[in-house]
Amino acid sequence: MTHPKVLTDPRLMQRYGIKKAGGNRYPLIAVSALIVSAWFIWSGYNAANPEVRSDLISFKNIVKFAAPAALLSVTPVVAQAANLQSNDFVGISFWLISMALVAATAFFFLETQRVSGKWKTSLVVSGLVTLVAAVHYFYMRDVWVATGETPTVYRYIDWLITVPLLMIEFYLILRAITNVSGGIFWRLSIGTLVMLVGGYLGEAGYMNVTVGFVIGMAGWAYILYEIFAGEAGRVASERASDSVKSAFSTMRWIVTIGWAIYPLGYFFGYMSGGASMESLNIIYNLADVLNKIAFGVIIWNVAVTETEAKA
Repeated sequence: MTHPKVLTDPRLMQRYGIKKAGGNRYPLIAVSALIVSAWFIWSGYNAANPEVRSDLISFKNIVKFAAPAALLSVTPVVAQAANLQSNDFVGISFWLISMALVAATAFFFLETQRVSGKWKTSLVVSGLVTLVAAVHYFYMRDVWVATGETPTVYRYIDWLITVPLLMIEFYLILRAITNVSGGIFWRLSIGTLVMLVGGYLGEAGYMNVTVGFVIGMAGWAYILYEIFAGEAGRVASERASDSVKSAFSTMRWIVTIGWAIYPLGYFFGYMSGGASMESLNIIYNLADVLNKIAFGVIIWNVAVTETEAKA
């Protein structure tokens, strides 16, 4: 038996003719590398151009799975719902509107099968708006029922996602009929963010409520300018078909009149003190269901009209 010290001392190993363990590994590694290299060369030469087959999954089939998946995504939230009282009209309004938004989501996703390709994106965006809003409304309802407090954070998170998507709809319906610059998209997005950030900072108490109100109004005014007198408004009046002009005009008036509900609610709820939190939440809820679902219905109508006209 060899003493351990001999195996660790190179001079003793040389004296007694003991070779290092693994000393013959290098030829084995070289042979293995040669075999692997030969295999790669062979496979590259013989299998570089295999027969390629592909199956196109149609947009129609995607939607069949997307719509149920979207609805299932809100199911865990529904299961956690708190009990509603018969006299809690704010909580009831949250529930009714959330279910209306779920139904609208299914409708918009399924109706994408009826319209031509250039209108599908607009309808999908409409479905995303109502889906995101529905999920947030389930949470907002639970916050209200459990605490009796206004779910300001959830509401503004919802708006920060859905309102920019609504603004994108102006860009999308114009892009469906003609070439438009990306500047329309960015100007509408910037105006939307200014409006929402100002409103949130004022309502959440991070800023003086009057200053937040003024900033939010400035963002809204910028949006109105763009869709009435700016590039978006000019493109719609000069290049759009009659049905698109009608849809664009209706959407503009929703942003003008329908969105006026929000600053009015802000003013009476936080600046003048003339509205209770119950009234303010009902006002916001009704405005949301009107603006989000009505926007999508207008998009759906013009998409179907344009598709059938060119069928």
